[in-house]
Amino acid sequence: MEGSGMINISTVRQESRKLWQYIAAISACILVVGVGTALAWTSPVLPQLYAKDSWLVITKEQGSWISSLLALGAIAGAFPSGSMADKMGRKKSLLLLAVPFLISWGIIFVATEVKFLYGARFLVGMGVGAGCVLGPTYISEIAEVSTKGTLGALFQLFLTVGIFLAFILGSVLSYTTFALVCALFIVLFLVTFYWMPESPVWLVGQGRKQEAVRALEKLRGPRYDPKQELNEIQKAAEESTGKKPSLREMAKDPATKKAMVACFGMMFFQQASGVNAVIFYTVMIFEASGSSMAPDLASIVVALVQLVMSGVAALIVDRAGRKPLLMISTSIMSASLIALGYYFKLKDGGDDVSALGWLPLTSLIVFMVAFSIGLGPVPWMLTGEMFPTETKAVASSVAVMLNWLMVFIVTKMFPTMNTELGTDMTFWVFAVIMAGATAFTHLLVPETKGKTYQEILQELQGDVESIKV
Repeated sequence: MEGSGMINISTVRQESRKLWQYIAAISACILVVGVGTALAWTSPVLPQLYAKDSWLVITKEQGSWISSLLALGAIAGAFPSGSMADKMGRKKSLLLLAVPFLISWGIIFVATEVKFLYGARFLVGMGVGAGCVLGPTYISEIAEVSTKGTLGALFQLFLTVGIFLAFILGSVLSYTTFALVCALFIVLFLVTFYWMPESPVWLVGQGRKQEAVRALEKLRGPRYDPKQELNEIQKAAEESTGKKPSLREMAKDPATKKAMVACFGMMFFQQASGVNAVIFYTVMIFEASGSSMAPDLASIVVALVQLVMSGVAALIVDRAGRKPLLMISTSIMSASLIALGYYFKLKDGGDDVSALGWLPLTSLIVFMVAFSIGLGPVPWMLTGEMFPTETKAVASSVAVMLNWLMVFIVTKMFPTMNTELGTDMTFWVFAVIMAGATAFTHLLVPETKGKTYQEILQELQGDVESIKV
């Protein structure tokens, strides 16, 4: 605090107003609500389509494709989204994502054959995958240091809002009305986000400094002097100019390699937990369990718990630390999956489980609570914290593609695993994977709480031997 420069920076940051940062982030996250509704749409809809009196009767195999094609679309959408955002800008790219969402809901609204549902789910998946790259990028680039953590957590929070709304709306609305309401969320995003500022970081990178100044003045308030922040953005842009290493080049550096192992590993475990299979098939899981609670109501309770705990996670992640939350999260998830598998073993074995009617709901609630405080939000944070500016775009795209590849594999295989292995063994397989995730976190994931990138880099450079696994 002795240098005048530090005093000036402190003063500037104290004078900034945060209202427009929250407004812009929330507006962008309305699209994320659309992502959540697209993800969870299958949970209330597939049981309707499986019914013999349905207007479009489908088989379980067709249902698994309807669920999992979204993930394939997400992989296809994530791949070009980074370069699209670099060329067109973050704001225009996000607005453009409304197109695949609206076309998809339109197709679902008028679909008369299952092939139309296949196309619609793949198309909305492209919007979902690109949104998972562009949404966090835009939010991180409009936020100042003091708001980055809270605004960054809004992505996961609004995702759970979308999932929760899909469970409620899908249980009370008709098939066509449900699709129409989902489309209205995207229209609301367009109407609000159109008025939001472009990312100052992208504008500086394009040499459009005057526009960057106006964006910062809007995001930080009229009393804010943007010169210091503008200089910092300019310096970072100059340092990353011409430094766009490929994934192979990144893997040659031992510290970056360890960061890739940690981040990509946690992305793998996030989806290998079976969480999206649980979300996609929640209603069917409760129907199969013979739980004492109505399946639709039980799924709403599970989604509500996830929503509340995602809000809690935003408050505690900077206090508890990333690594402890991951280890607690994965170990509790493993235990809850073991309990759920035990219930299905008894039920499928012909035992009387009437006294255990509470167990499926309790197990899934505990599973979602544990996921929401650790394995849900933290892997996304690690990707943003463990890579420098020049490699963050490549790392984010690969991380999102890996994430959605795992979503596809798990959701596609989940019904088959239930049939071939039995529901009990299916949940026990996920439980073993979560136990492995706990060990992986302990051995290979560094703590990043309260550390600058340089401090994280020093830790990675000082412990590179474990990469040789």
